[in-house]
This record gives sequence, C-alpha cells and structure tokens, in this order.
Amino acid sequence: MAISPVPSPRSSPRKPSARARLLAAADELFYTEGVHTVGIDRIIERAGVAKASLYSAFGSKEELVRAYLENRHRARRERLLAGLERYDNPRDRLLGVFDVLSELTTAPGFRGCAFHNASAESVTPGGAVEQMANANRAWTRGVFTELAAAAGVGDPALLADQFMLLYDGASIGARMDHRPGTALLAREAAAGLLAAAQLTPTT
Repeated sequence: MAISPVPSPRSSPRKPSARARLLAAADELFYTEGVHTVGIDRIIERAGVAKASLYSAFGSKEELVRAYLENRHRARRERLLAGLERYDNPRDRLLGVFDVLSELTTAPGFRGCAFHNASAESVTPGGAVEQMANANRAWTRGVFTELAAAAGVGDPALLADQFMLLYDGASIGARMDHRPGTALLAREAAAGLLAAAQLTPTT
C-alpha cells in the first residue's frame, strides 16, 4: 500500500504578521469610511490582533494613518509608472496619465482619491495626512513637469499645474458624479492644452 507523503511544513502558507494584518484592515476601513471616523478598536477587531500589537507596530493611530497613506502612495506610483510603459513618447505618456486614471476610476470599489478623502477630514495641521498628501501631490506634479519638459513644452511647470487641476477635477468628478468617462474628458482637455503649449515658442 502506498504511503502518502507527509506535507512539508514549508507548504503551509505563512500567516501574515500582525503589522500586515493591521495595515490591511486600516487600508480597507480608512479608505471606505475615513481616517477620522474609524477608531483603533475597529481596526484591531478587523485585524484580529491584540491592542498592544498596534502600538508595538506603529506607536499610535497617527503613524498607522501615515503607513496607510505611504502604502497607498507606493501602490499608486507603481500603477502609474507601469501604465505609462505602454506609451512610446513623452507626449503620449503625458496624456496616458489620464488613461491610467480612467482605469482606476472605473474599477470596482473606487471611492475617490485616498489623499483627497483624508485631507477633507478634520486633520492636524502638519500631521501625517497633510505630510503624505503633500508628498503625493509633489510626486504627481513632478511626473507632469518631467514629461512636459521631455515633450518640448516651453513652460513645463505651468502645464504641470494645469494638468494637476484637470487630474484633481477628474478624480473628484468621477467619484461625485458617478460618471465613468470623466477622466477621458479631462484627457481631451489636456490634449488641447498640450497642443497649445507645444505651439508656443520658447524665449
């Protein structure tokens, strides 16, 4: 009679760490309900860990919020850069930012920009939310500026500011109006601005 092999202990999936479970719970609850309204007790309950684990891993709710937004920023950065790889030149990549945004805003579970949402709540001036929102926006503006410069635009910083307004409006409009084509409308407006900027002679 054949003897079934004993499963190797390595074949069993490793249980996520308490920190990972807390961060996953925070990501779900903060994004769907808000960083201000969700208390640590709900996060601890959802994560299935002891309260001491939260303070051991993050030190405070403020630092858990920071980690949540850092994780969101990292995922957003990776998604955008990966999405732009499909385009062959800076002009197409500039407009491609809105294509990637369109994919995000039409995905199931989209509830707006995590940074806009967190910033709209009552937060501490200079705290984790403001710091991370500023860092996220600076990175996005930097992407627009770099691509605009590579596209030969005379004033890359100005075009980046204009594109930021379109990007913000598309993200908020898609959430508030429930219109899946909002980001593509913003793309059309961006294409007009880009064409005008490229026709403007440099001094």
